[in-house]
Amino acid sequence: MQRYVVIVDGYHLQDGEDRAFASAFRARGILPVTVMSTPAPLEKFIKKSSWHPDDFEAVHFHDGDLGKLVDIVRGYDPIGIVAGNERGVELAAELVEILMPESGNVKGSAPAQRDKGEMIRALERAGVPAPKTLSTDDPAVVARWIEDSGLSGKRLIVKPPASAGTDNVHLVEAGGDWRGYFDAILGQVNGFSLRNDTVIVQEFLEGPEYIVDLYSVDGQHGLVDTCIYAKHDRGPRIGIYDVADFLPPDHPDVAVLAEYTKRAADAVGIRNGSTHAEVIMTAEGPRLVELAARYSGSCMMISGRLATGDNQIHRTVRHLLDNEFTPGFELVQQVRTLWLCADFEGPVRRMDILQAIQDLPTVYRMSIPPDGRSVPMTNDVTTSLGWVIQGAADWAAIEADSARIRELERIWNATNIDSRPRSV
Repeated sequence: MQRYVVIVDGYHLQDGEDRAFASAFRARGILPVTVMSTPAPLEKFIKKSSWHPDDFEAVHFHDGDLGKLVDIVRGYDPIGIVAGNERGVELAAELVEILMPESGNVKGSAPAQRDKGEMIRALERAGVPAPKTLSTDDPAVVARWIEDSGLSGKRLIVKPPASAGTDNVHLVEAGGDWRGYFDAILGQVNGFSLRNDTVIVQEFLEGPEYIVDLYSVDGQHGLVDTCIYAKHDRGPRIGIYDVADFLPPDHPDVAVLAEYTKRAADAVGIRNGSTHAEVIMTAEGPRLVELAARYSGSCMMISGRLATGDNQIHRTVRHLLDNEFTPGFELVQQVRTLWLCADFEGPVRRMDILQAIQDLPTVYRMSIPPDGRSVPMTNDVTTSLGWVIQGAADWAAIEADSARIRELERIWNATNIDSRPRSV
């Protein structure tokens, strides 16, 4: 008898034979079906070449009739229902609660796994240290809150409540004007086709930033990987990823970060499946930037497999098919993920300059657009020009090649900018 798995919002990178959940489940004889939370694929993922409907046995779009969708999913008698993307977290939770409640998260907890205001309130209720955060549609409330919270004259973050990929995240310098960013975000439709009904205003956290990925089975949280990562800014737009370096399990920060993230996962009701968290290690200890009940995005499943021999996708498969729980991880080699930036928008040329990256000894895999494709200026993860995964036995080799990659990136940007027509 044929068995199926349902992936809600099955967007994924096209990377040879490795097609995220689709190929991982097919390798075990399970056919993947995708249910889309929107009436049509989202434009942002089509542009990023992350929508590959042929990888699924069937594609079903949600037209708003949940009962009809439940009947469709029930007809597959799936072994599991999992979110393939941030946008699918809440619909996946609804379907699981109706069709297989024993295998889901705490009932009704999905909003706290998506909305950054609900998320921080859940941490506060559970006594988990969290950044000072406000979610509101009223600028007068913001002004009072800044004063009452002791944040006057301090740096602030202003961002949407339910976006991802550092979309529309703005830094307000100490004493700066937050109102313009607030007004621009409120009411805007984000890349997930969701209207920003509130705006998040948050204290700026100082300290190194980490990715902490978990996979949970029946309330047990296993650590999948931990990375320290670096970002850079483009004016007030912050959150452009530079690199993410995988850490060994015995790194002095890993145990503290893992314990904190597990408490945060408990606070927002996660009992089964993936958690992707971003955490800053402040002078007072770890503080959550945000988390999501889905696997780590971009190319991190590929780089994670290279670094640890495992990732959240493969833990999902073993959980659903073998009821396996893995408590921790090993670092099998040094791995860095590096993101490339375009300093302009428009069609790209001379991609041969960047193709030379592939010949560097530590480069495992890379992705860049072809000559002629129009690209946006990079200002967040979604608008990154591309990515490079490096692997080696030692960091010296990775650092040497990283320096060369950045040199080629600078040359490429300069070549494209110099060749563009000048306005008169």
